[in-house]
Amino acid sequence: MTKKSSPIVGRSRDQAVTEADIELMNAEAEVGYDVTVAKSRGGRPTIGSGPATVVPVRLDPELRAALDARASADHRTASEVIREALRQFLHTA
Repeated sequence: MTKKSSPIVGRSRDQAVTEADIELMNAEAEVGYDVTVAKSRGGRPTIGSGPATVVPVRLDPELRAALDARASADHRTASEVIREALRQFLHTA
């Protein structure tokens, strides 16, 4: 007699998730997790001395086009170009 595989109940990161997977995750959760390990995973790297903040800015179409062109030419993101421009304008490191 062959063992039947657990039916797929969902997908996570394009991987099948079965009832057996859920039971295993539940058992791990009941034992508890090491919080220091959980906090050390993922997230964006810091770009300065502490967490960054988002500052919404409106750009006219011409300025946005110039920003996108510069970012593309430098193989950088628009955010990187903006941060560099601000540092130079404000004379900060």
